[in-house]
Formats: sequence, C-alpha cells, structure tokens
Amino acid sequence: MYRLSWMILWIGLGNQVLLAQDMMRVRETIFDLTSEKMHGRGYLKQGDKIAAIYLQQEFEKIGLKPLQAGFMQFFKMDINTFPDELSLKIDNRRLRLGKDYILNPVSRAGRGKAKIVFLDTLIFGNKVRQQEFMKTKIEKNVLVFSTRDFVKMIELPSLVLDKIYAAKALIELKDQRLTAGLSNRQLSNPIFEMPRSLFDSLRQNRKKPHKPFRASFRVDAEMIKSYLSQNVVGYIEGKIKPDSFVVVSAHYDHLGRMGKKIYFPGANDNASGVAMLLELARYYIQPQNQPKYSLVFMAFGGEEAGLIGSKHYVDFPLFPLEQIKFLFNLDLVGTGDDGATVVNGAVFKPEFELLLRINEESKYFPIITKRGFAANSDHFYFTENRVRSFFLYTLGGIRAYHDIYDRPETLPLTKFKELFGLLRDFIDQVQGQTN
Repeated sequence: MYRLSWMILWIGLGNQVLLAQDMMRVRETIFDLTSEKMHGRGYLKQGDKIAAIYLQQEFEKIGLKPLQAGFMQFFKMDINTFPDELSLKIDNRRLRLGKDYILNPVSRAGRGKAKIVFLDTLIFGNKVRQQEFMKTKIEKNVLVFSTRDFVKMIELPSLVLDKIYAAKALIELKDQRLTAGLSNRQLSNPIFEMPRSLFDSLRQNRKKPHKPFRASFRVDAEMIKSYLSQNVVGYIEGKIKPDSFVVVSAHYDHLGRMGKKIYFPGANDNASGVAMLLELARYYIQPQNQPKYSLVFMAFGGEEAGLIGSKHYVDFPLFPLEQIKFLFNLDLVGTGDDGATVVNGAVFKPEFELLLRINEESKYFPIITKRGFAANSDHFYFTENRVRSFFLYTLGGIRAYHDIYDRPETLPLTKFKELFGLLRDFIDQVQGQTN
C-alpha cells in the first residue's frame, strides 16, 4: 500500500515536473526571441534575419519538413529606419528616448535648434486664420500639436496641412502611452511623440520662463529600399489526408531598434505567439499525435510593417489556398486573465461555436468573446481570399504594447497552458469534422 502510494505520488510529481519543464522551455524561447542579440527582430542589424535563422533551426530540431527547397520564403519591402543618432532637448533638458519620447515612423532625418510654437487650433474651420497661418515662417520653428487635433488636421486644405508639416520639427502630445510603429515611407520632417503630462511639466517648471521656449534635436533616418526579409514555413504531413491543411500562424518580427541604444523586445507581441506555434509543432510531431490533415506552421515576417509577409504568402502560396481547411493565427497570447477574443468569430460561426463548446467543457478561459472581420493581423489576407480563419489574442494582465516595456520578465503567460489545450482540442476536432 505504501509502495503503491509512493509510486502514484512519484508519477504525479513527474507530471508536474514535465509541465514545469515545458513552461521553462516556453520562457526560454521567449527570452531568446526578445534578447538584444536579435535587435528587436526588426530591420536594423538584420534582427529579422537572426530571428528567422533561429526559427529555421528550431523547425529542423523539431523535425518539421519544408514545403519547398528550404524553410525560408523571401520577399522584399521598403522600410524607414532610425539607425544612428536620435536626441531631443527641451530647454536644455535631455529627454530619454523610449521613455520620454519616440519618433513617428514617417519621420525624415533632420537636426537643429528652434523656438517652440503651438498650433493655432482656430485654423480649423476658420479660413481667415488659415490664411494668416500660411504667412508665418513655420519652417523655422518646432510646432507642437495634440493628438486630439490630428483628426481635424487631416481635414484641412492640403496647402495648410503641407504648411504644418513643413515645420522644422513637430511634437505631438499624446494623452495615452507612447506606442511605436513602422512605416514604408518618409513623409515629414522629424515628428516627436511625447506624453502631454511630461510636456506640461516641462513648461510649468522652467527655470527661465521669460526666455523663449526652445528645442534642439537630431534625427538620423534611413529609408531602406527593397529590404529582403522572409517568412519561415514548415509542416507535418497528415497521416490520412496529406493534401488537406490546417495552418497555425504567428508573426515573429517586431519593431526592432530605434537609434543606437534602445530596442523593442516584443515579448507579448509576438514572441508569445511564436512560442505557442513551436509548442504545438513539438506536440504534433510525436508519432502518437500525428495529425490527420497536414499541419503547417507559418512564422511571418513583415507583419509590423503592414502584414507584408502574409500578403506575399497569399500572393505566392506554397500550396493551393483552397486546400486550407482552417487557419488559426496567434498574436499577443501572453496573458489571459480576462479571457480571449477571436477576430472572425462572428464571421465563421460554426467554428466559433466549436471553440466555445471546447472551452465550456474544459474551462480553459473564463470567457471567449468574438469580433467581426478586421485587418489587424496576418489572418487578414487569408480571409480576403476565402480561407476560413481566426485570429486569437488574450486579454488582461500587462498593458505593454509597442513600447520598450514589453519584456519577457514581466510577461505573465497566465493562460498559456490553457490556450495550448484549447488550440490542440480545436485542431483535433476540426480534422474530425470532415470525412
């Protein structure tokens, strides 16, 4: 009796150790992808290529097969970058890049010192004020405007809008936290984005308030034309219907570097999704778990630059898109305290009902909500081409997003194991629905 109890306890502890080891591996994957050596998985210092090679090596270790001569599918894109010096001072106070300000991704290079002036909001709907504004020498000044003004700005006559963006530099005051982005174009002199609260504090606490409010800045920007990036694609052959495919996708790229010193780790966005993709691959490569349909794992590049990698894949698929029975895209899956949301859940209703039934039976998430059609991740172009697809993201937990605070050490992975179970059960049952 004692011996049997000891064996049961040992087996139970063994299972716990195995689960712990799996999560340790997940954490290791996320730390690898977010490490400084991958440079934010962006387009300076070839961070995207380093990450893609890492994924190819993981695919090979797992035992996935390539759909073509190799795992890489290459594509080209234009991308604006900030490779070198970035600085901003207001009244000789040096601000901290990433914390106090960021660069709008459409910024061109520029440098100088100039008086700070404020956008006259009376130009909105007032032609006389617009005419007066057109006579100003805004090209010699740093122009400050609010994010709340931006919607009104784009409705101005083009000549007035062009005049605004002709300022020596611009500062956009944000009421929300700073979120960086990428752009395929350079459209404006430098645009700095900073919190309104910080800017107001700088104004109110000036040591010499009688002197002009001034800024000095430097921005080194480089537009890279036809940058060569890549998707990484591998698969497990189905044991019953190898010519039918279920796809799991996740973008591996992120925002990369901004200047010499900072990079955006992108733990939740989207090292978390890539880690889940790899865990599913490791599960289904085991002989006892071999899927009925071929199971394809697509790690897309260029998502942050405008869904470019997935668009390229849809334009040049490695097998006919009509052979995809379902695609499940994973992005921002490192939390889950408040449940999960499924984009296209309101579009593909039978599959969403199946997902809800699975969740209800196994109690994976407290709630799963649905959204309609949205162009907010790599599922989009597949949906546009009549591929049944979901995009799932988790809710709650950390708020870090497109900033320097999306780090692995603060990513909770609250419902990661539960999401794995939900996806596994869904994939198994989707394959079981077809003869």
